[in-house]
Order: sequence, then structure tokens, then C-alpha cells
Amino acid sequence: MAVTLSPDARKQALASIKRFCAEHLDREPDELGAALILDFFLKELAPSAYNAGIADAQTFLRDRLADLEGTCYEPEFVYWPKGSSVRRK
Repeated sequence: MAVTLSPDARKQALASIKRFCAEHLDREPDELGAALILDFFLKELAPSAYNAGIADAQTFLRDRLADLEGTCYEPEFVYWPKGSSVRRK
């Protein structure tokens, strides 16, 4: 599954790349250069972050499902106290 950005997120990412390059590399790329950098990161590095997030979510859900009964168990038939089998009139 390819990692994609919404048009607004892409616009913000390009502005962020340009600012980063200007502040840390003393060189601001043009729009095409920033787009190439963004596309590289989305294709090369984003899948690793995405897959790590999926693995974390799987672990989280697996742990919660393993203890589902302990987490979501509600005792049954507790209205009447135990040992109180005598009916009162």
C-alpha cells in the first residue's frame, strides 16, 4: 500500500522541506526540488514507518484481545447473594 498525502498535507510538507533546507542546509530548493525530496521520502522511508505503526497496532490489539475476558468480563447472576437459596415471604 503506497503512502500518500492529501493535497493540503502535501502542500504543508513541501513548505516544511523548503524551510528545513533553508535553515539547515543554507539552501532553499525550488518547488520541483522539494517535490522530488518529498516523493523520495514517501517511497523510500514512509513504508518503514507505516509498517512499524501497523506492527505496533497489531501488538496493542493482540495484547488486549488476549486478556479480553479479564478486561470485559461481567459476573453473571449476582443479584441474589450466594448461599441465600431460601425464599422469603
